[in-house]
Amino acid sequence: MPNEETAAAGPDLQSDATPAPVRKRPKPGERRVQILQALAAMLEQPGAERVTTAALAARLDVSEAALYRHFASKAQMFEGLIDFIEQSIFSLVNQITERDAPGKEQAARVIAMLVQFAEKNPGMTRVMVGDALVYENERLQQRMNQFFDKIEASLRQALRGAATVEGSATPTVDAQVRASALTAFAVGRLQRFARSGFRRLPSEHLDASVALML
Repeated sequence: MPNEETAAAGPDLQSDATPAPVRKRPKPGERRVQILQALAAMLEQPGAERVTTAALAARLDVSEAALYRHFASKAQMFEGLIDFIEQSIFSLVNQITERDAPGKEQAARVIAMLVQFAEKNPGMTRVMVGDALVYENERLQQRMNQFFDKIEASLRQALRGAATVEGSATPTVDAQVRASALTAFAVGRLQRFARSGFRRLPSEHLDASVALML
């Protein structure tokens, strides 16, 4: 399979053989998506070592130079995955908060959605819990820390109303405690999923576990 830099050879005018089809160039932005998809797929391999640009280029059958025409660095490739995670998750969080009234059920739905996303995207899970970011730029881990801070803030907002309805004298504090516990629980489930080689599903006894904390 020719790489991205190889020009397709023209047909041999002296031959009766049918010429090989010319490989189409990817549309603008398409190659970026292909690179990110390949990176996510490589992260889905249980026990995968640190992904190198050489291995990524080999998987795509292009040169490393071809990768750097679309991303300035490997850190930027990981930022592309983080962008996808943030856009996907917070879009769904917004849908939940718009549809459901604040309360325990809304918080439970946010946790369930986060877990379902992780199960469907094992490679992304390794990014979310930081396993794939070891030895990478520190700002990537900071972004994922901020991601879970935002999740916790969403849970806190959902639970503040529930604490008030229950007659709590300190609804803000109670909401903070529950939101913190739920976030830690979710992160722990995602870590176990990634470190078990994706064998221990994070949704295991999920409803009962969340109900116990709420």
